[in-house]
Amino acid sequence: MSKKPLILGIESSCDETAASIITENEQGIPIVLSNIVSSQVDVHKEFGGVVPELAARSHMEKIDWIVQKAIDDSGRKIEEIDAVASTAGPGLIVCLSVGLSFGKAFASALDKPFIAVNHLEGHALSPKLNSKLNYPYLLLLISGGHSQYLNVQGLGKYKRLGTTIDDALGEAFDKTAKLLGVEFPGGPQIEILAEKGDPNKYDLPKPIFNKGGCNLSFAGLKTAILRITKNIKTDQEKFDLAASFQKTVEQILYKKTKIAFAEFEKQNNVEKKIFVVAGGVAANKKIRSMLVNLCDEENYQSMFPPIEFCGDNAAMIAMVGLEKFKLKQFDNLDHPAKPRWPLDENAAFLKGAGVQL
Repeated sequence: MSKKPLILGIESSCDETAASIITENEQGIPIVLSNIVSSQVDVHKEFGGVVPELAARSHMEKIDWIVQKAIDDSGRKIEEIDAVASTAGPGLIVCLSVGLSFGKAFASALDKPFIAVNHLEGHALSPKLNSKLNYPYLLLLISGGHSQYLNVQGLGKYKRLGTTIDDALGEAFDKTAKLLGVEFPGGPQIEILAEKGDPNKYDLPKPIFNKGGCNLSFAGLKTAILRITKNIKTDQEKFDLAASFQKTVEQILYKKTKIAFAEFEKQNNVEKKIFVVAGGVAANKKIRSMLVNLCDEENYQSMFPPIEFCGDNAAMIAMVGLEKFKLKQFDNLDHPAKPRWPLDENAAFLKGAGVQL
């Protein structure tokens, strides 16, 4: 039995300090030996959002013992590590720099290969952490910083089919929660509040719902929420607005995903059609259920990462590192942090007013 690679993954792109050790079994399925995530919710709660300088300081204070705990919990020795994979982007540059610098120094000290990982690629491949996943597949990546549909052809091979032209869906959830008086991070609480409300109470806008292919827009929806919350007086009205927001998001994703299915099928002639949903918003149970039902209607196999791997974590970074290690795709120690690093670097930049769809 040949020795299987042992990869250390490090993640610090925003407000989670994370480290993970993974390897794989004889069938090539990743095995997560440890996955340590330290959240900074308490650091940023009073500000209602992530403060980059405070996030970076927290990363610097914690990263040493987070990595050490990941190694200890894995049951392996430090000298057994074969490579170090660190998130290099996209994200907040002051935060990225902490994990990236630590990973480079760690790899250099061990005289092991260093691998710079695109954070979005970690999300894109995260279902591989517990399932066998074959290419090509359609990916819906929905998180606090990104919302896009991608045709995934293989490791490092992505074609964007649609993207948000303004705000990410996760941000819309968080801002809606804040307007409803829910403490940061409030996005996950919207689904809970929605269970107590009437989803038909408020008729909310669906920006670019009937145009733009499978591109997305959530800024107008946020503006409508802001306007309505100024007149809300009771808890029940809050519950109703949360329910209406949740329903509107589901309607947008239902329609835009059907369009993405058609685009994917134009570009791929495959018998087995696979739809992967990843990123923090993929943990929303109502969205999951709606998309699973849509996949059943359209003859797609739906795949989601486990809930613990939906948000930012280092296991997904280590897993991309594992894939690249096997292909000997290593990086130099001068690899820069990239605050903007799209998976499809050939796709047009679509942001802001006046975008041509």
